Amino acid sequence: MLYPAIDLRGGRVVRLHQGDFDRETVYGDDPVAVARSFVAAGARWIHVVDLDAARRDGSNRDVVLAIAAAVDIPVQTGGGVRDASLLEAGVARVVLGSAAVEDPALVRALASQWPGRVAVGLDHRDGEVRVRGWAEGSGRRLHDVAAELAVPGVAAFVVTDISRDATLTGPDVEGLAGLAAATEVPVIASGGVGTVADLAALRATGVAGVIVGKALYEGRFSIEEALVSCAP
Repeated sequence: MLYPAIDLRGGRVVRLHQGDFDRETVYGDDPVAVARSFVAAGARWIHVVDLDAARRDGSNRDVVLAIAAAVDIPVQTGGGVRDASLLEAGVARVVLGSAAVEDPALVRALASQWPGRVAVGLDHRDGEVRVRGWAEGSGRRLHDVAAELAVPGVAAFVVTDISRDATLTGPDVEGLAGLAAATEVPVIASGGVGTVADLAALRATGVAGVIVGKALYEGRFSIEEALVSCAP
């Protein structure tokens, strides 16, 4: 499954190079219009990240909900999520990141109450899971956290390799294949995709989905081409 990405900061569509808030590229001032363009091109999901909320430095909640209301496909969103309020407001799936690492009981509770609508974000650098908008290390390894949080009702692990994010240099195919083989929870890959060949390589690993951002905004390939490469 392809998940075209909309990262929000200050109400605008941006991408951060390797998660660095000082290395931001702005791709638009109308996130709703971007979402609608993805739908028009055939996307079946949209992945939205509230970067301000992830750092506890503001919120784009209104924009997230405006996107969800404007499109007729499901929206998956992460960044500062700590409860079910976005689900109650119309978002199809939330991604728990820092909150999941710090409070596994919250994952169990929300996944039980909202089965299939709660994902866990595992953002890592060199295998160490990072929190607080990627700014802090957790001291814990990716596979260990995944094993702990593979609880009933969890829809997916959204795995972001921060060192590759927005670099277009290719995903960690080997690492993702290893994680996909080690867990029964579907894995959604994020970070590094730059070509349709990268999408084909990820499909072969057994991951359930791929998040793509910069490659689409930079015109490396289209939504239509990506959908062909992501098809089973």
